[in-house]
Amino acid sequence: MTISLRPRRRLPEPILRVANRALPSILRTVPAPLKRLGSGGRAVVIDGNTLDPTLQAFLAGYRISGHQGLVIDDDVAASRRGVHDATVKFAGGPDSGVTSTEVTIPGPAGPIAARHYRPADPGPDPRPLLVAFHGGGWVLGSLDGWDGSYRLICHDADVDVLSIDYRLAPEHQAPAAVDDCYAAYLWAVAHADELGADPARIAVGGDSAGGCLATVVSRQARDNGDPLPALQLLLYPVTDATATTRSRGLFGSGFLLTALDIDFFMDCYLGGSSVSPTDIRVSPLRAEDLSGLPPALVITAGFDPLRDEGEAYAQRLREAGVPVDQRRYGSMIHAFVNFNGFGGGVSRAIADVNSALRAHLSR
Repeated sequence: MTISLRPRRRLPEPILRVANRALPSILRTVPAPLKRLGSGGRAVVIDGNTLDPTLQAFLAGYRISGHQGLVIDDDVAASRRGVHDATVKFAGGPDSGVTSTEVTIPGPAGPIAARHYRPADPGPDPRPLLVAFHGGGWVLGSLDGWDGSYRLICHDADVDVLSIDYRLAPEHQAPAAVDDCYAAYLWAVAHADELGADPARIAVGGDSAGGCLATVVSRQARDNGDPLPALQLLLYPVTDATATTRSRGLFGSGFLLTALDIDFFMDCYLGGSSVSPTDIRVSPLRAEDLSGLPPALVITAGFDPLRDEGEAYAQRLREAGVPVDQRRYGSMIHAFVNFNGFGGGVSRAIADVNSALRAHLSR
């Protein structure tokens, strides 16, 4: 890797383990004024948005534990473990009411693992299906790491979810992830009957890098004459690998996803590959023609470095005549949909997103 991150001092591991076990319950029960003690008792207000107090306390604890961002000391394996542990711990998905089945999908470079989520009692009629691509900068993330979040979407949005375990960088650089996700989407369309899915309501979606993948799958379906997704669910998507936006400058440090993380992910995904940062498979905002794409539900967060490019993509879609439902959750940070276990304002924002998804796919 050519990106070097600063070494981080951490608390002793026994203390960290105890703190991590206690953190979800602490964040759910401590009053807002106490959550802000780590910032001198003051609310964090930037660019007209006020940071959710639970997320403010979480970020303060994250810094105390020795972390600055998602990437740990240039170590891909350690970073994957860290993201897995956090998403499993904080996802807050339902313990019952949703079943899952392991699925294997033929892919361009071998079998693709996937997981199909359905309500425990789905009923006899075909259901909407979300083909979902997890986030993690094309480097981190897994089926298990996003399990709780996708169970919650299935339960609250009343949609089936097919979670795709696409190939990750740096072992598999661009366009491996794109190729896997497109193959998985086409497979889902072709096997709608056996999945119990309504072929007219098969959507694609993802968060962060997964949102980027969803935009690319949608555009490739349009360009190749394949069936279009019914909807694009774009959760704080990457849309321009070369972006120098206001939000990247304001929130590039201290709000979970950092500028150093973004550089590291891009180096892993693109370094040594034939795909440039301006390629529209990485920077869909740079595509000349966005007309004829599926309707989009675009979600951004007020304290996210990716905020402005996600909103710019929503605007480009509108200008191209694509129906867009764009919602900014001003008090949230990047990756907030993985933190339902925090409760409070975070859970309310997630519930609103899932309610919107349910409404779009029930039509």
